[in-house]
Amino acid sequence: MARWYSSDGLQFSCTQCSHCCRHEPGFVYLSQKDLTNLCLYFNLEEQQFIKQYCRWVPYYDGNEVLCLLEKENNDCIFWDSGCAAYGARPVQCSTYPFWSYIVKSPEAWSQEAEECPGINRGQMHSGSEIEEAVRCYEENEPIRRQEG
Repeated sequence: MARWYSSDGLQFSCTQCSHCCRHEPGFVYLSQKDLTNLCLYFNLEEQQFIKQYCRWVPYYDGNEVLCLLEKENNDCIFWDSGCAAYGARPVQCSTYPFWSYIVKSPEAWSQEAEECPGINRGQMHSGSEIEEAVRCYEENEPIRRQEG
């Protein structure tokens, strides 16, 4: 993907508004790395963690994948006046807003900025830093439900 932004990169600093963690339905897909880190962080076995904090949801390819639960109000299961899992937050969370479909064009970046007050403000993230976040996001394959 050819980048439209300069090598200086893009500005983003989280304002801790929590819009990306709350109020709207969404999916936080978990890779094996994410699950392992969260289990270590909460000192839980995988099956116990999955039973308590996860659900299986349909994915783009028709398979079911593992994601975090949401509360009835659509807040992330780990939201409680802040992220209770921040020290082990999933790659999807830690790479935001540097996801491939958000940084693909100035229009997509501007559209996301309408929802996120931290975009185009604060810290400058270099082009190489953004590309690394995109790579991590793209390579973070969610756990697929095993048949049987």
